[in-house]
Order: sequence, then structure tokens, then C-alpha cells
Amino acid sequence: MEDPITSPSNSAIFYSILFFLPIVLFLFRRRFSRKVNLPPGPKPWPFIGNLNLIGPLPHVSIHSLSQKYGPLMHLKFGLSSVVVGSSVEVAELLLKTHDISFASRPALLAGKYTTYNYSGMATAPYGPYWRQARKICLMELLGTKRLDQFEYMRVEERNAFLFELFKSVSTYVHLKDHLYTLNHTSICRMVLGKRYTDKAEKNTVTPKDFTEMLEELFLLNGILDIGDSIPWLASFDLQGHVKRMKDVSKKLDKFYEDILDEHYARRKSIKDYGVHDMVDVLLHLADDPSLEVKLEREHIKALIQDLLTAGTDTSAINVEWAMSELLKSPETIQKATEELDRAIGRDRWVEEKDIVSLPYLQAIVKETMRLHPVAPLLAPRVAREDCKVAGYDILKNTRVMVNVWAIGRDPTIWEKPNEFRPERFIGKEIDVKGHDFQLLPFGSGRRMCIGYGLGLKVVQSTLANLLHGFEWKLPGDMKNEDLNMEDRFGLTMSRKVPLVVVPSKPRLPLHLYLCE
Repeated sequence: MEDPITSPSNSAIFYSILFFLPIVLFLFRRRFSRKVNLPPGPKPWPFIGNLNLIGPLPHVSIHSLSQKYGPLMHLKFGLSSVVVGSSVEVAELLLKTHDISFASRPALLAGKYTTYNYSGMATAPYGPYWRQARKICLMELLGTKRLDQFEYMRVEERNAFLFELFKSVSTYVHLKDHLYTLNHTSICRMVLGKRYTDKAEKNTVTPKDFTEMLEELFLLNGILDIGDSIPWLASFDLQGHVKRMKDVSKKLDKFYEDILDEHYARRKSIKDYGVHDMVDVLLHLADDPSLEVKLEREHIKALIQDLLTAGTDTSAINVEWAMSELLKSPETIQKATEELDRAIGRDRWVEEKDIVSLPYLQAIVKETMRLHPVAPLLAPRVAREDCKVAGYDILKNTRVMVNVWAIGRDPTIWEKPNEFRPERFIGKEIDVKGHDFQLLPFGSGRRMCIGYGLGLKVVQSTLANLLHGFEWKLPGDMKNEDLNMEDRFGLTMSRKVPLVVVPSKPRLPLHLYLCE
């Protein structure tokens, strides 16, 4: 009987293993023992990494660490590697020079549970679906032609907003509530075709309902969850975040389902229905057989959510911060109103096309976005491959963030960076469109916020008309130096204490305030 060990076939296998094993072991050892030159950073603790160094305002904690370790810093969030850029030069390397290497998003729990398994524009991984969705948003939903088509809706809602403020003259106003209502009704009309404010209507979501859901959604998408840092703990939901994510997502999903049902019914009952809002555009595209990736119902709901959330929360926060800074600086309000009176006059409201003639108003908005970026830490990207940045190794699957809050306070770029000084932008060719890395409120590169055009229109025109239409003061005997300017961290950075103000006196003829 042939010995299985000494048989010719088995001997060949045995000697092949002996020959190739040293080569395999050499390559394996070389791959995992090669010296990696990571960016500098604090020494991590076992399991928790550097999470013990991150306080309730992560952008502030990370800024403090970068003062010691430099503008390109390596951290460990639990078991996950994180690289943070905190200077103009590093931001340009991460968002422009190596943009394609960092064009994807990490698979975080919030993206899974609140954006239909990473189907939203902000959370989708880099690939065919994301590229197609981005093209749809840029060309079909948020392009200049579409925004111009819906401008009359924004004007009508703006007039209703100003009329409500006129009715509140000389009384206390929670400004953010009014701003949310304005943005909610405007974006709902553009995206959904109706205002969704009538309590008597079946299955309605009022601005108050929607505001509460959005605030929860943004908070949960910006929070540090231990399950993202230590994956094997994710299933335990130790902080209760996943339960909250599922709860708010369930409420929003019911709203989106009702919207789609209404639109499908309308399309069936009306011949040649056409396109009346952005949902109609998406449903029309879903029937297009030439799409590289078919638009499924979940994709459409995720894109609806993107449009609604981006158009409501961020613009309101920007205007609230701008008004907060202006109330602390009466001389700035005076300069702004003098420009408005000179360029617009006192016989009409400010239109979107007028903004180009208001450089000081534009400077106020830029200065607000510098001091109070709505996203102080740009949404994290993830390295798609190993690469070198500024001589350091950044390994595949490393999370990559840019601290725009820190860049906005860099004294080597900005004189007296902690002061609100819109004049610093007068005569400077610095824009917010991702080309100038000292000011990145909307990000830059492939993952830049694609709704920045609409956002700018809303913020600038709203702020201009608030200043043009009313004189403003703080409630009671409050002095401007007493105004609380603390912020609250989430996916967006809003005021910790909502702004309460008094529209003390109209500035324009009374007939202009009447809402027709």
C-alpha cells in the first residue's frame, strides 16, 4: 500500500509548501510590520482611544489638542483611527489635492438608521449610486433653472413671514420658531408641492412637529456613539442613541410614505400631470430606464429627507447667529441699514437679485459663517486607500475630518479672530463656494454641500429683509453684552439658548407688510 506521505503527489505538495511558506511569511511580515508614519497625536488608551479627551463640544476639544500636536493630527476614537485637519493648508490637501482618496463616507450608525441604509447624499459611500444622486440634485433639483422656477414660492412665504413679524411688533419673539416656519413652508412647497401647516388636514406635519423631528435627527447624526468607535458594542446600544434613531426615523418615514402615496395617486388620476415640485421630478426619474442605478422607493425617501432637512435647519441657524451678533453690535446694524436704504430704498422689500448690490450684507453673512459655522466639523470622510498627506501615512478606512471652526479662529489668517468684524471681507475676493479654504461653511470638493446655492439665497434674502423691515432690540433691560452666545453641538451647531428679540418698529411703509 502506498504511503500517503511519501506518495509522489503528496510529496510535491509538501515540498511546494516548504518552498512557498517562507515567501508568504516574508510578504505577510513585510505588510504588517512596515513602519507607518502616522500624524502626531496623543497616546490612546486601550479600547477607548482618545475619547476621554473629547468634551461636550468636540470641535473645541479637538482645536485645543491641535494646538499641541499640530494642524494634521491623529486620534483614536475607540478602535477607529481619525485624522483631523485644522489649518488652511491641510484642509486644501484633504479636500482638494487628495479629494478622490477621501471621497467616501464612514459607515456610521446614524447613516444606517436615519438615512435608509446610507441612501442619503451626505452618508452614501462613493460609487455609482452616489454619483448619480449627486448629478440628479445638481442638474434636476437644485440647479439655477429649477430654483428660479420656484422663486415665487419663496417670495410668497417670505411675505407671510414678514407679516407675522409685523403683527408681533413691540412684543417678544422667539426668532428661530419664525425662521423654521418660513424655511419649512418654503422648502415644503418646493419639494412636496404644499405647505403642510393646516392642522385640519389628515396626516399633516406642522412646522413645530417637523422642527422637533429635525432637531432630533441633526443631534443624533452629530453625536459620538460608542458603537461607532467600538463596533462590537454597537448591538448593546449603551447610550440609547440607536433606539432614538429608529424612533425618529419611523416618524419621518410615515410622513414620506404619505407624501409618495399622494403623488402617485395624483399622477394616476390626472392625465399629463407634469412636474409641479421636486418629488414629481424624482418620480419621473424613477421611471427612466436609462439610469445607471434604478431609483427605488427608499432612495427617493432618502433624497426627499436630504432636501427637507438641508433647506430648513441650517438656514435658520445661520440667520439666528447673524442676528445674535448684530444685536451685540448696533454700529454694524446701522451700516447695514444705511446700505439697504441706499441700494434698495424704503419703498420695497429686498429681492434675491438685489443681494449682488449689498456687499456689506454679504460680508455680514460671511463673517457669521466664519465665527459660527453650522457644521464646525465637516461631515467625516473615510480614506478609500492608503495615501500620504504632508509626509504622513493615512491608512485605508481612517476617518478624515476638517475642523472649520478652528480655521475660522486661526490668528495667522484672521486679525482679532474672536471679534465679529464684517469689514474684514470688504474688498476681499473670498467666497463660500469651496474655493477659499479659509472659509468653508459648505465644505469643498466632491462631498461639498450641493445645496449651498439655495442656502445662500435663503440666508442672505431673509437677513436682508429682517434688517430692512424692522428695528430690533433685546427684551426688557437686557444689554447686548449680556446676550448668551454659547452653542450646542450636533451635526449642526445652533445656539444653546434660543434668541429672543423684539421687532420694535417697522422701517417701511405700512402697506408693504400686508400679506396678500
